[in-house]
Amino acid sequence: MSQRDFAFQGLDPDTLIKAIEALGFYPTSGLLALNSYENRVYQFVADDNQRYVVKFYRPGRWSHEQIVEEHLFTQELLEHEIPVAAPLTLNGKTLHDFQGYSYCLFPSIGGRAFEPDNLDQLERLGRQIGRLHSVARSDDFNYREHISYQLFVQQARQELAVTELVPEAIKTAFFAILDPLAQRLKATPLDEFPFQRLHGDCHIGNILTWNDQLTFVDFDDCRMGPAIQDLWMMLNGPRAEQTIQLDALIEGYEEFCSFDKSQLMLIEPLRGFRIIQYMAWLSKRWQDSAFQRAFPWFAEERYWEQQVLALKEQLAALDEQPLKLGF
Repeated sequence: MSQRDFAFQGLDPDTLIKAIEALGFYPTSGLLALNSYENRVYQFVADDNQRYVVKFYRPGRWSHEQIVEEHLFTQELLEHEIPVAAPLTLNGKTLHDFQGYSYCLFPSIGGRAFEPDNLDQLERLGRQIGRLHSVARSDDFNYREHISYQLFVQQARQELAVTELVPEAIKTAFFAILDPLAQRLKATPLDEFPFQRLHGDCHIGNILTWNDQLTFVDFDDCRMGPAIQDLWMMLNGPRAEQTIQLDALIEGYEEFCSFDKSQLMLIEPLRGFRIIQYMAWLSKRWQDSAFQRAFPWFAEERYWEQQVLALKEQLAALDEQPLKLGF
């Protein structure tokens, strides 16, 4: 890939302002950079005294068709009164281009990251995901990616094989556990389960709460996959606690959408997919200075030592019986 795929060197303040003004909006405040690594996202106040968020997509990551399909999905959800961050339609379209950058404009959504610290909140979250999935199942993506072993594990393993970030002292131990885990994950029977449209990166950092409303944001990784993908990342802690959490989530979920309990067997394999894919993602983006500032520990030997342990634990987790619902 070219350096252009890794950074936004040409996206200087003057270009940002001109791109926003090209849409007919004129910032009256400074541009506040929001917490985004893959893309560049800024909040501002315009001359109509409203707050907006402008998002510039990382060049080369998604095609025009894939981004538009993301936008159409969020707008469809919004039309069904499911709170999501959906881009504005301006001049008949949601995706715009300026000096080689693809970008869009959102109304600013207030709120803070959702922190489900009790079972009632998890059940509430389950209801919202169920509402989202009840709409998502009505159609398929034509251009967005599908969750697959090849994409999440095989290609990620190829990236990790060539990265210079794995310390030489750790490399033998690292691949001695990564490769058996990857081999086990290859047997994940994804093709035995129905795929549907997903948020794709449904964790609490992508859910905002404000005045008792939960809003889903950042559909940048929306894709086709099994329903459990949008649920398992809400589980944490010891196995017994995860079982209780799962019960609360699914109880809320099934108020709006049926859940195939056989998908519970996919939780640990999908967790393994994410662990491997996450390391490869950071490695691919390491040329971007924003990643080096945000994840300085990624280049430290201690991190890779911890990953050897995490991979061992994940391999052991694949031998355990899948979580079961208690109701």
